[in-house]
Amino acid sequence: MTRPLRLVAVSGGLQRPSKSAALAEHLLDLIADEVPCEQHLVELGQLAPQLAGAVWRSQLPDTVERELGAVEQADILVVTTPVYRGSYTGLFKHFFDFIHQDALIDKPVLLAATGGSERHALMIDHQLRPLFSFFQARTLPLGVYATDKDFADYRVQDMALIERARLAVQRALPLIELMRHPRTAAAEEAVAV
Repeated sequence: MTRPLRLVAVSGGLQRPSKSAALAEHLLDLIADEVPCEQHLVELGQLAPQLAGAVWRSQLPDTVERELGAVEQADILVVTTPVYRGSYTGLFKHFFDFIHQDALIDKPVLLAATGGSERHALMIDHQLRPLFSFFQARTLPLGVYATDKDFADYRVQDMALIERARLAVQRALPLIELMRHPRTAAAEEAVAV
């Protein structure tokens, strides 16, 4: 019997409600429909006052430390951020600056972003993917980008976005299955060699 996977999403949205948080929750639900998992959403906008001014991790309050720990202990990570000046928000980067550089090695990470128009859709590949490559995480092959028109009352409503999100999760499932059964995967790999 395997334990449920720890599925953690980090939303870089600065306000509540947030389209980035709504997209993160949608992706969390899609993954949870496929595999048994415990879901946790980290909303950086809610942590902003506690992150401000901290230069070292030792300066952070326990509430932020718990959220950092949740990210570091996750089996699967979903990250979403609004596009701000062509990149992720400064708060998003500040939070990940406190993550231990070896904590995300080989961790599957589903990348997602929200923006006002399609102009910034490549931000996922030009900004987010390199950030998580630094951490040696396994960025999943298909990112999910949403624009303002894809939401109604902070809920994902555009059918093309819903289908892309579903496809991103379906393409991630083989790697997620490896996380669920690491010993089986290692044994199969040893036999193949």
